[in-house]
Amino acid sequence: MRNLLRQIRKYNKNENCLYLIEKIEEIIAKLLSITMVVVIFFAIIDLAIYVINKVLIWDINKPNFNDNLFTTFGLFLNVLIALEILENITAYLRKNVIHVELVIATSLIAVARKIIILDLDKTDGIQVIGLAIAVFALSISYWIIRSKLHKNE
Repeated sequence: MRNLLRQIRKYNKNENCLYLIEKIEEIIAKLLSITMVVVIFFAIIDLAIYVINKVLIWDINKPNFNDNLFTTFGLFLNVLIALEILENITAYLRKNVIHVELVIATSLIAVARKIIILDLDKTDGIQVIGLAIAVFALSISYWIIRSKLHKNE
């Protein structure tokens, strides 16, 4: 016990505090990953129920198949976004670093989801322009990050 106390005294207070913060971050990241797995599981169940109710049991007299199709695509992309977020968290747990490339790819998927389910009848032109700018900026960012990473390899 005395050896342990001597070793603790050897480190200054800042190092002890940083160690504690790193452990707290690790615990939070693990909790987030477990929570994200639960979210993904329920998103898949929601998607399956929706597909069974709206797509497989489709009433031919109701011509709203396109609406159901876009909602289905949106639900699929929700699962993909959740998987990307889980990948970000697990990459952080593995290397203790946030991978910018993964974050940008996740953002691109999220914006693409918004564009796919976008109802153009209810959307202003300025919102479409904003989404286009977001896609362009994220694409350029992704290209820059990828080109830098491949140069370093």
